[in-house]
Amino acid sequence: MLNSNFFKKKSSLGFTPVIALVLLLSQLVPLSPASAADKGWRYWGYYQAAPGATKWTAAMTGPTVDIEDGAVEGWSFVFSSDDIPSTPPSVKPKFASICGKTKADKDTKRIALVIDFGSKAYAPKGEKVKKTIATCVRTAKTSQGIDVLGMAVKVRAAKSGLICGLNGYPAKECGSEIATPASLKK
Repeated sequence: MLNSNFFKKKSSLGFTPVIALVLLLSQLVPLSPASAADKGWRYWGYYQAAPGATKWTAAMTGPTVDIEDGAVEGWSFVFSSDDIPSTPPSVKPKFASICGKTKADKDTKRIALVIDFGSKAYAPKGEKVKKTIATCVRTAKTSQGIDVLGMAVKVRAAKSGLICGLNGYPAKECGSEIATPASLKK
C-alpha cells in the first residue's frame, strides 16, 4: 500500500510520480480515437443548382434565399460525419427534365424541386424510406426556397429553423446523432 505522502512528493523533474506514470502509460497504451468515425449526424441536407447548372452545390445558407426561375432546389436526407461527407439528391438537377412541360410566364417563376429521402442504411428505426420526389413548382416571383418546399410537401421545422421532417419523414427526430452505419464505413 502506498503512503499518502507518495502522491504529494515531487520528483526531481518537478511533477508527482502519478503524473509521470500517466504520461508514460499514455505513450505505451494506444488510446482509441474519440470515435469521429463511429458517430455522425442524419439530417435534411439542402442543395441547389442555379439555372443551367448540371451539378448540385451544397447550400451555404438556409432556404430563406431568393431563387431564380429555372433553378433546381434539392433536399436529401443524409448521414455525414468527419469521415463521411453528406450526399446530394440521387436525381440529377436537370431543370428541363423536371419542369420542361411547364411554360414560363411573366407573373411567376418555375423551380424544379427534388426531395431524396435517403438510404435505408441510416433510416430511423421502424421508418420506411419514401420514394424520391421530383416535381416542378410554379410560385410567386418573390418566393424563397422554403416557400417552394412548403408548396410541394408538409414541412416540420425546429424553432431554430432547422428542417426536421418532410412529408412526415422522419416522424419525430430532428438532426440526430447516430452510430455510423456499418455499410458506410470503409
